[in-house]
Amino acid sequence: MEEQRAAGTEFQFVVFKLGNEEYGVPITQVKEINRLTTTTKVPRSPAFVEGIINLRGQIIPIIDMKKRFDLPLTEYTGEARIIVIQVGDHTFGVEVDSVSEVLRINSGNIEPAPHIVCSIDARYITGVAKVGDRLLILLDLDKLLSDEEKAQLHELNEESA
Repeated sequence: MEEQRAAGTEFQFVVFKLGNEEYGVPITQVKEINRLTTTTKVPRSPAFVEGIINLRGQIIPIIDMKKRFDLPLTEYTGEARIIVIQVGDHTFGVEVDSVSEVLRINSGNIEPAPHIVCSIDARYITGVAKVGDRLLILLDLDKLLSDEEKAQLHELNEESA
């Protein structure tokens, strides 16, 4: 990251909100953004999995980011969205309160994640971006799910197909 910071590389992030905090995920891992829809509950799924949806013939699990990060659970409004994410061979959706924009952020404006940043576990965070007077928490989608959780979601897909 230091070499990239020195070179002034620009990265693009999809910005979304959970509660009062703003988060960013790399646009390269975002397949699409959809309105929140009803999910089908699946027995024996992890607590943070809201259920599954059929997205144009592909069954994908939906993760409630508030549950994943142990944030206070509030009702989703009409602004809520599902961000469809691709991490390696895994495709899944994440429920968020709203999606606001796509931002280009210069690597010089990204700081390493401090150990205590906000109310979520630091292992999910790659850094904090300074955007004007805002701080944007950048998430590491590769660490969002453990290998065991990825295997569980894969089993959900297989059982639902």
